[in-house]
Amino acid sequence: MSEPSTTWIEGHIVEEDSELTLTGLCRATGASEEQVVLWVSEGALGPHGGAPSAWRFKGLSLCHTRIALRLVNEFEINAPGIALALDLLEEIDSLRARIGRL
Repeated sequence: MSEPSTTWIEGHIVEEDSELTLTGLCRATGASEEQVVLWVSEGALGPHGGAPSAWRFKGLSLCHTRIALRLVNEFEINAPGIALALDLLEEIDSLRARIGRL
């Protein structure tokens, strides 16, 4: 019989109030800066700040960027499609929350 093994995982908890720079968001998700800039231009992501060097993304953008990247890699969805898909997923979450409150 084999002995049980232990795997250690290290990570950071990112809360909604946390802020990430463009570089930090890309490093955390694996998305390229070009992809993130394109998704921002399509309205899929909404950073605070004027220029890309001053952008600050909230914690929810981390989740949205990971979803966007998965949609691109698995389904080859373009940037306008990413924006639409993220909007629809937010609407679904909102509706589920309303149902849960009833």
